[in-house]
Amino acid sequence: MNILQREWQRVRQSVLARNAGWMLLGQSSNLVLQALYFAVLGRLLGSTEYGIYVGAFALTSILSAFSSMGSGTVLLRYVSINRSSFGRYWGNLLLTTTCFGGLIIGVANLCAPRILNPMSASLVLFAGIAGCLCGEITRNAAMAFQAYEEMRITAIVSSSTSVARCAAVIGLLVTYQHVSALCWAIVAMLLSMGVAAASIIVVIYRYGRPTFSLALMFGSIPEGFNYSFATSTGTIYNDVDKGILSHCGFNQANGIYTLAYRVIDAATSPIAAILEAIVPRLFREGGRDIPELKRFTRRILIRSIIAASAIALILYVAAPLVPLLAGKSFANSVAAIRWLCLIPLFRGVHGMTGRAILGMGKQIYRTISQLGVAVLNLSINLYLIPLYGWKGAAGSSLLSDGVLAVINSAIFVLLCRRAATVKGSSFSMVAP
Repeated sequence: MNILQREWQRVRQSVLARNAGWMLLGQSSNLVLQALYFAVLGRLLGSTEYGIYVGAFALTSILSAFSSMGSGTVLLRYVSINRSSFGRYWGNLLLTTTCFGGLIIGVANLCAPRILNPMSASLVLFAGIAGCLCGEITRNAAMAFQAYEEMRITAIVSSSTSVARCAAVIGLLVTYQHVSALCWAIVAMLLSMGVAAASIIVVIYRYGRPTFSLALMFGSIPEGFNYSFATSTGTIYNDVDKGILSHCGFNQANGIYTLAYRVIDAATSPIAAILEAIVPRLFREGGRDIPELKRFTRRILIRSIIAASAIALILYVAAPLVPLLAGKSFANSVAAIRWLCLIPLFRGVHGMTGRAILGMGKQIYRTISQLGVAVLNLSINLYLIPLYGWKGAAGSSLLSDGVLAVINSAIFVLLCRRAATVKGSSFSMVAP
């Protein structure tokens, strides 16, 4: 029996290594593509036009989390356990995203003139279609493959939008040298529509046509809303600062800061690859073996901290390369990157512990922690940005990610201790 257990453990580890390898390859490719994309887009638009574009993008990013109402994560959770249920969850995902995405785009257009500067507000329709509808469909299509642990295809679908946009922005730079934020917003929307359509076709070809169950859809909405709310709070403390910079009219500062932030996002991709690859296993272990979940989380967390520390050092040293690629108007991005270089470390900690909490079926705790940090981030930004511009935004981002890392770690430790003393059905996961 011990031999069989050891063999099964070896097989599980090899599958995890392969999945993480594919995700890392996909995220690494995405890292290169995003770095190239942000640099070329900065050169194509210039810091001011880039700031106008990201103002609209920031607003739609915050709202896009509610477009699918968490139906992608619901699919990932239950299809990981019972693959025969895929058709119903996939069909409900498409229906939910279409309905709520359209509603959110309308709300965003009504609110934009009161939140953003007029130039950014005029781009919200295009950014909304690209992000709230098409981007969410593509992201959730990748989750469909993730549920089956087909990480190779997951990586391809996840990076498809970056490939398309990178090719387009290079083509525009070669052809026109400079375009407006409006022009790029329209191009980005059209590209997102094409990628979303292709993603749907690939999923249907691989796993079959979607089916629809209104009873299941409405029954899943409360849980899905919990997931989407948690995602939105994460998006708030990542993107609300760009919206406030736009509201205050700091378009150039917004462009400089956002480019630096996107470099940080791209550099964090290897950490994100590890975290995304382990989600199906966390769901399985969280439903049957909390001690194993704790050991597994600790092991991956140590690796994430080591990798994130190395990334932070590379970012600090290599920051002067960014203006060479993006153009002289982004010279201040060097200082912004160095301010933000510790964020990958904080994200590695709160991302791993947050997903472990999710695997336990205790998403409500993660949601509460993220909501608290989102409120903290918004409050600090409203005070600091009018006084200090992008430096106030950078300081708020560092504080928010650091606080979230501490809170999520404490919640995870407490939940593990509770599970050790109370063998309860409260930690079981039963699919509806």
